[in-house]
Amino acid sequence: MIPLTLAEVADAVGGSMHDIPEPGTRVTGPVVIDSREVVPGALFAAFAGERVDGHDYAVGAVKDGAVAVLASRPVGVPAIVVDDVVAALGALARTVIARLGATTVALTGSAGKTSTKDLMAQLLERHAPTVWTPGSLNNEIGLPLTALRADESTQHLVLEMGARGIGHIRYLTELTPPRIGVVLNVGAAHIGEFGGRDQTAIAKGELVESLPAAEQGGVAVLNADDPLVRAMSSRTSARVVLFGEGADADVRGENVRLNDRGQALFTLRTPTGCAEVTLRLYGEHHVSNALAAAAVAGELGMPVEEIATALSAAGTLSHWRMEVTERPDGVTVVNDAYNANPDSMRAALRALAAMGRGRRTWAVLGEMAELGGESLTEHDAVGRLVVRLNVSKLVAVGGLEAAWLDMGAKNEGSWGEESVHVSDAETAIDLLRSALRPGDVVLVKASRSVGLERVALALLDGTEGEVAAR
Repeated sequence: MIPLTLAEVADAVGGSMHDIPEPGTRVTGPVVIDSREVVPGALFAAFAGERVDGHDYAVGAVKDGAVAVLASRPVGVPAIVVDDVVAALGALARTVIARLGATTVALTGSAGKTSTKDLMAQLLERHAPTVWTPGSLNNEIGLPLTALRADESTQHLVLEMGARGIGHIRYLTELTPPRIGVVLNVGAAHIGEFGGRDQTAIAKGELVESLPAAEQGGVAVLNADDPLVRAMSSRTSARVVLFGEGADADVRGENVRLNDRGQALFTLRTPTGCAEVTLRLYGEHHVSNALAAAAVAGELGMPVEEIATALSAAGTLSHWRMEVTERPDGVTVVNDAYNANPDSMRAALRALAAMGRGRRTWAVLGEMAELGGESLTEHDAVGRLVVRLNVSKLVAVGGLEAAWLDMGAKNEGSWGEESVHVSDAETAIDLLRSALRPGDVVLVKASRSVGLERVALALLDGTEGEVAAR
């Protein structure tokens, strides 16, 4: 963060200073919400959660070097007291970003946000100092914390924006107003909360509505292959750049194909030229993510040859997203267990089918959460897709939703022993440990709440496999 005095912080957040002997003391370190991450010069933001109250750690945070605490009540050590710590964190981020000259790039979408953000970050950091969202910290707490990592040297700030309803993205854009906005897709993720794809499109489109006009440098980067995203061009006064595989996309992928490892190759064509790209990431769905990242990099001045080189070198920065590891015995484990929705589930299964050509493949799948009334239909459809893609084995893990996956697979074809429904991760681990053979490929995927990464980690326990795309 740029250095600020405690008086400046208090003014920015509308707070009152308590037990602060010298208001001119400067915050020179990061803003943190975990007292274990405190370093000298930090500002510790104390949240009162359901299980842990950060105010209880205020004294220890100051002893460890925090210059003050952002709190909702006096804590007996230097503190800036506010009514709402979340709102104050956002106000502080807004103040810091207003003082910086960095270009803020915001992206959203139903699927692929984190993977695209990671690609974009790896491209832009080659070009100039870049700060980006770590993992999926894309909400009203994680986004300000990311923005507050920027300092005077930062030229690009890449922010992932998530939403669970209408108005969420609008709020985030008010904290960190973007100049470039990227919308990847409108899918079925959180459809139970949004109420349908049209409502999801309204929420995601708040990003393009927030952009400056074209004459002020605003750019909306939209997926030409998604009709609901393409239609957002009418909701912005920013200049529109389309990406996709269609002939009218400004930045497009041509001659897309997969190699025998399931990695995509394509020709990147832009208004300034074309170049060949071979992604290290697994699955054809990453082509769209790469095109979005390329469009932003081109807007920020990177030549197409440099973009293609950077895309071909980029790996995964965030754990448990198509994280591919090969065990010494030849079993390949694909840990994509961070989250799941119908679109990302289909993409992962197609990647598994491509990776497993000539090999035995396993889909270890669990619940896709927050699908509301569409849950049965979507789980049944995924189970059927497993069969259509000729995946060798399905292990459906969990309760009712897993039963629907299993039912879909069995109703699609003549599957019997090829599909099995187990109640929990431990049972799935035991089954796989006894049944896997050298050369098998195992995909593990479910919504984060299921905790299915335990299966992947157990299969890799004690091995020294190589993470193939990191």
